[in-house]
Amino acid sequence: MSKTELWQENACTMAKQIANKEISSVEAVGAAVARMHSVNPKLNAVVDDLSETAMAQAADRDKAMAEGGPVGPLHGVPITIKENIDQVGHATPNGVPAYKDVIAPADSPFVKNMLQAGAVVIGRTNTPEFSFRGTTDNPLHGRTYNPWNDWASSGGSSGGASTAVMAGMGALGHGNDIGGSLRFPAAATGSATVKPGLGRTPAYNPSQKEERGLMAQLMSVQGLIAREVADVRLGMQAAVAYDPHDPWQVPMPFEGPAMEGPIKVAMTKNSYEFDLDPAVDAALENARAALVDAGYQVVEVEPPNCREIGLDGMRTLFGEVKSLLLPAMREHGSPGFNDYFELCFELNPPHEGDELLRAFARRSSYIRDWLLFMQDYPLVLTPFLPSPTYAWDRDYQGREGAAEIMFKGFYSFAMNFMGLPAGNVPANYNDGLPVGVQIVGRRFREDMILDACEAVESRVGVMAQRLFERG
Repeated sequence: MSKTELWQENACTMAKQIANKEISSVEAVGAAVARMHSVNPKLNAVVDDLSETAMAQAADRDKAMAEGGPVGPLHGVPITIKENIDQVGHATPNGVPAYKDVIAPADSPFVKNMLQAGAVVIGRTNTPEFSFRGTTDNPLHGRTYNPWNDWASSGGSSGGASTAVMAGMGALGHGNDIGGSLRFPAAATGSATVKPGLGRTPAYNPSQKEERGLMAQLMSVQGLIAREVADVRLGMQAAVAYDPHDPWQVPMPFEGPAMEGPIKVAMTKNSYEFDLDPAVDAALENARAALVDAGYQVVEVEPPNCREIGLDGMRTLFGEVKSLLLPAMREHGSPGFNDYFELCFELNPPHEGDELLRAFARRSSYIRDWLLFMQDYPLVLTPFLPSPTYAWDRDYQGREGAAEIMFKGFYSFAMNFMGLPAGNVPANYNDGLPVGVQIVGRRFREDMILDACEAVESRVGVMAQRLFERG
């Protein structure tokens, strides 16, 4: 692969080439930086260009290689970091103009893990206000565009990460997910991801003034978006390094014990009150066929009620947001953002008072039901959304638009509420845009989810190749 094409290379191959001294870190990072400078002005995915320090760090990586070998499995691999976690010396504005001067005093554990693995950060990526939308746009940096289509959303809240990765601005993109913020962008852009389960990756911002609410602690996780499933695995193996700043993190190896086959996969097409779009149905059938070919036993069976769990989880999270975050959102959020949240609160009223406490209690029963179900079905294949990618501003299109984005996401929200890991992988290509499916797994078995996602990818193909062919 020539230097001009190096930005297209996947992280696994790039890391191997650097370790074998076939290419240098400076070459790998330089190719990603050049690509960023070429396409980012149009896409607006990277909002803090760190190319100067990245090139200096890449030179340091090459020096370390010459003196003793790679410093870690991601040695010299260019990555991006979402602008809502701390990176020392840089702002953590979370899409809010009032926070643009909040400068991180130290690296968050996730950033530290990536750097210790040898990665080089070339830029920080965009996120919506307070990282609380299904699309990526804010008054501070503006809109991030979907690399496939100007009409379509890049997803949210890690839309900057997904667009950057799919456009070749780094091989891996950090993101996080409290209700779908890794999987919405992956579905929108055709990238691959796994939302880690509770306790898998460390989360902590040294710049924070107070602790997050309990629901944020239980539902929000740090993860990665990549063009290929194998790259998600490579990045996650580094991301799970233990850090005591996060009291929820459990120090466990990434790979779990092998299971005797065939592994049973529960499959559902239940879209409840929504019509299942033919493109999503085709994606599920493609995924089913891929899994069967790979030796899985796929059984159509209904898992415990995702619709109820997702909506209850959303109302619980909204209750916490209303109690703990609403004053800051009212003061510092844009008029459009505040209007949107008023609609969200009307459409799915927040749990408050005693009902909020009862919702915390119900969470245990939901998790128990799923854990028992997954004794028989270690993996569950679901739609991610009942319809393909939506318009970039659909959630701001009045009551109907806000309701569509919120209510259609129940398969996503349910997994966050329960703290279960869930992957997203493209399984169809429809009308010029990718269509993703969700694969849910047992606690601490992100590795099994990625195995299944790789089976789907091997049949459907890597969506980024279609994007690169378009020029």
